[in-house]
Amino acid sequence: MYSLEFLEQLYRTIYTIRIFETECIRLYRQGLIIGYFHPYLGEEAIATGVCAALRPDDYIVSTHRGHGHCIARGGELPKMVAEVLGREAGYCRGRGGSMHIADISTGNIGANGIVGAGIPIGVGAGLGIHIRGGDQVVAVFFSDGACNNGVFAESLNLAAIWDLPVVFVLENNQYAVSSPIEEMSRVPDLHKRTEGYGVPAYLVDGNDVLAVYEKTSEAIGACRKGKGPVLIEAKTYRHGGHHVNDPGLYMPKDRLEYYKARDPVKLAREYLMQQGQCSEQHLAAIEQQVQEAMEQAVEFAKNSPEPSVEAFVKEVERN
Repeated sequence: MYSLEFLEQLYRTIYTIRIFETECIRLYRQGLIIGYFHPYLGEEAIATGVCAALRPDDYIVSTHRGHGHCIARGGELPKMVAEVLGREAGYCRGRGGSMHIADISTGNIGANGIVGAGIPIGVGAGLGIHIRGGDQVVAVFFSDGACNNGVFAESLNLAAIWDLPVVFVLENNQYAVSSPIEEMSRVPDLHKRTEGYGVPAYLVDGNDVLAVYEKTSEAIGACRKGKGPVLIEAKTYRHGGHHVNDPGLYMPKDRLEYYKARDPVKLAREYLMQQGQCSEQHLAAIEQQVQEAMEQAVEFAKNSPEPSVEAFVKEVERN
């Protein structure tokens, strides 16, 4: 059994990610977010469960669908909203936008707009820990689509032969943009690919935050003992298309309905009420606090200045 405090922490994080994504979609529709925006709707339990198992001095490497990772790792909503709105007060001073948020203070090495490009970065961080003789761990988030990039195999092999403390977190939402996994791989259970590299791998329900947390805790324990790396395939499903302007019409309605019935927010809420014996009133209070924090973050971002063109030009010239 888990404590009320822990279950509340998990639910607060999952609900915060859901509210952030929902509100940012609205801001996108209003023309306040420039460029692509890839929602994490339906996948919130993965970031929440993984990051809950990490220590403050551990690291994560994110993806183009990385808002949930940043929030779960302790990111500040005002800075996050400011960044996706391209404002100076954002984490990267408005230079990174939705797909390139980083927060070194929380060990978030950064998101990356190139599919699979974060995997070798995470392995490099793991090598750095190994050289320093530390016991930190790196959790590297990546997608099912990234598994078909050569850098996945190369990074996995390098991490394996050097026993690096890397937890590879494969977020299998079953689509590489609009290509279903069953058409992209003869073996849809992607974790089985690690067998040829001698890397332990596990399949978990990516909608179940406690299942993700428990398996990640086990993987982290192995890494801290020098028995890494480990791969976790968290199988889930997007609640919509690849990005905000993708209607996702290629997604079978029956499969989408099945996964929405197992919504990670709903499951986490049930855990909090049943195991944590949390009342409806307390749940409502948590949700109200999250909504108010998001409203304040949006106002902060809207009132923040846009980056100076002169400063931007100087940065380009200097680099």
